[in-house]
Amino acid sequence: MIPFPEISPDVFSITIAGREFALRWYALAYLAGLLIGWRIIVALMRRPRLWGGAAPMRPEQVEELLTWVVVGVILGGRLGFVLFYEPGYYLSHPAEIIKVWQGGMSFHGGFLGVVLAAWAWARRHGIAALRLADALAVAAPVGLLLGRLANFINAELWGRPTDAPWGVIFPGEAAQDCPGIVGACARHPSQLYEAGLEGLLLGLVLLVLVRRGGLARPGLALGVFLAGYGLARFVVEFFRQADARFITPDNPLGHVLGGPVWGVTMGQLLSLPMVAVGAGFILWALRSR
Repeated sequence: MIPFPEISPDVFSITIAGREFALRWYALAYLAGLLIGWRIIVALMRRPRLWGGAAPMRPEQVEELLTWVVVGVILGGRLGFVLFYEPGYYLSHPAEIIKVWQGGMSFHGGFLGVVLAAWAWARRHGIAALRLADALAVAAPVGLLLGRLANFINAELWGRPTDAPWGVIFPGEAAQDCPGIVGACARHPSQLYEAGLEGLLLGLVLLVLVRRGGLARPGLALGVFLAGYGLARFVVEFFRQADARFITPDNPLGHVLGGPVWGVTMGQLLSLPMVAVGAGFILWALRSR
């Protein structure tokens, strides 16, 4: 077992007029992911040869697109969490929906928010939405990598109990509530699994795809991202602790479909359509030329 490293969730904090203000690693991961993604897309737009002709947009337009993407991430991520994970609670406490600083964001909701924001922006400026989606797909893994690392630092979204030598002893009563285990409870560092698969590995696959002319086939990068993320998340869900609201004494693994032993979690259920849609885009892109 590996003790959890002593890392503060705050990068730094200052006190002004008796109130403490802190920059948290999670917020920094969001900011860094968006800014790095912005620069990646700008770099792609400056290389027309990667697109097999003219780039779909001018580099200077990416800054305006970034604003729309930020709004899509925040609104979609929050509303996705509300609708997918705690609709009953927020229906009874609607004022709590806007309190994003208390936590509660959904990747799948944030993804849908970005899709809608990017589509609306592309339509407004007369830009090919599918090509824009390819650029966003190439830029997305770096944000996923940083976000999952921040989840680990925050000691949240940890995995199921394990006796593997790389199991981590996460702090907190919830992390140490492991029925049947006496003493310290080690869990899978599922945040790091996701960082490696959804962020690093998927990012490298897309980088190779770009270098081999993948952007010249509209929809191919998008399809690889969708299918790759969906598969990675589906696999990691076998090691990740299900959301507490789905866990009961009769359903210890937190399955939302199936039985207590074999079934799918909410994360898997939301990822399966991504795999199917991604595979469809890949086949369509490969057959279109």
